[in-house]
Amino acid sequence: MRYKHIRYVVLLGAFAILGIIAVQLYFINKEWSNKEKQFAQTVTICLRNVATKIYKLSNSMPSTPNPVRQLSSNYFVVDINSELDANILEHYLKAEFARYSILTDFEYGIYNCETDVMEYGNYIFNNGTVKENAVTVDLPKYSGYNYYFGVNFPLLNNTIAGDMTIWFFLVGILAVSVLFFAYSIFVILKQKRLSELQRDFINNMTHEFKTPIASINIAADVISNPDSIAEPSRILTYGSVIKQEVTRLNDQVDKVLQIARIEKSGIQLRFELLQINSIIYNVVENCLASQGSKVRILTDLCEQDYQIEGDKMHFTNLLYNLLDNAVKYAGIHPEISIRTSRIANKILLTVADNGPGIDRVHHKKIFQKFYRIPTANVHDVKGFGLGLYYIKSICDEHHWKISLDPSAKSGATFILELNLKQLNA
Repeated sequence: MRYKHIRYVVLLGAFAILGIIAVQLYFINKEWSNKEKQFAQTVTICLRNVATKIYKLSNSMPSTPNPVRQLSSNYFVVDINSELDANILEHYLKAEFARYSILTDFEYGIYNCETDVMEYGNYIFNNGTVKENAVTVDLPKYSGYNYYFGVNFPLLNNTIAGDMTIWFFLVGILAVSVLFFAYSIFVILKQKRLSELQRDFINNMTHEFKTPIASINIAADVISNPDSIAEPSRILTYGSVIKQEVTRLNDQVDKVLQIARIEKSGIQLRFELLQINSIIYNVVENCLASQGSKVRILTDLCEQDYQIEGDKMHFTNLLYNLLDNAVKYAGIHPEISIRTSRIANKILLTVADNGPGIDRVHHKKIFQKFYRIPTANVHDVKGFGLGLYYIKSICDEHHWKISLDPSAKSGATFILELNLKQLNA
């Protein structure tokens, strides 16, 4: 799937999900408002009935046509136009709320005009029982009435939320759908990236294999020519070319098979105590012997040959890969420096080259399988993008850390953090 198509899928999917979320939020908000209005209307009816009973009990008349005022979504005041006993008020409130199925906690207070304060009554649970040692709440006063009481519903939001369980269930389903969509997009993009990396790998592998095969084919044609029999030196030369190219092909195949084995069965490690300096000197010596005088390697190692716990073969291969990368990317006259230093219980091993360096945008990606720094169609450096992936895999298995020094002014500097740890007895 092309990137443009994926982008359209993501945009359309995101637009659809945002639309669904907006619609659902709209209806939830509307339903919440309707529940509040319905509750307010029911409470207003109950409080009017309570006020009517109080008027009859005190033989008084209401001072206003509508004795009930809603001051907030959960607080109401009722004009009673006379003094009132708290026990009688509590009885009336319980009876009316039970009659209209208002099953939520409430608290009430009666205004005392002499002291100009709201005297707290009781906190009543939804089952009609009184809360013992209830914390006194300062219920707001209302200047429009002389004699009145106030009723507050502290758990109104919880009650409405309980009545809207089905809506929140739908929200949960939507949330799961959004997460599934996001995960699907993540998988699609990841698969696309892997597909591109594998395609680049196949292109690189084809390019890498065609060159030695072409050389072998030419050498074979020369050797098979009857005229070449009279020139043994020529046959010897082209025979060595065939041998060299076969060795090169074998090394490339081994690299691919090595990564395949790692991914299939993991890395099998044989831990032992390793002398860091000794292994580094041995790798450097072999590298100079194979590369000749065109490579210069400088070493600045700790005086003490520290020991680390690790697999000797894989640690040696790791160093060879780092040096091989440095030689390939350093240019015409490679100059490599290897340094070690101790910080606390770690050994810092740095391998730096004098090449063009690696842009910071590639620092994390270069350890991914098949990843190679984009160079358009230029194939001036051979490889499959597996060397650094192998190095990172070995470091992960040993619980070591490898990174690129972002402060390096020139070239590429790899920093390896090795743990100083003794084998258990």
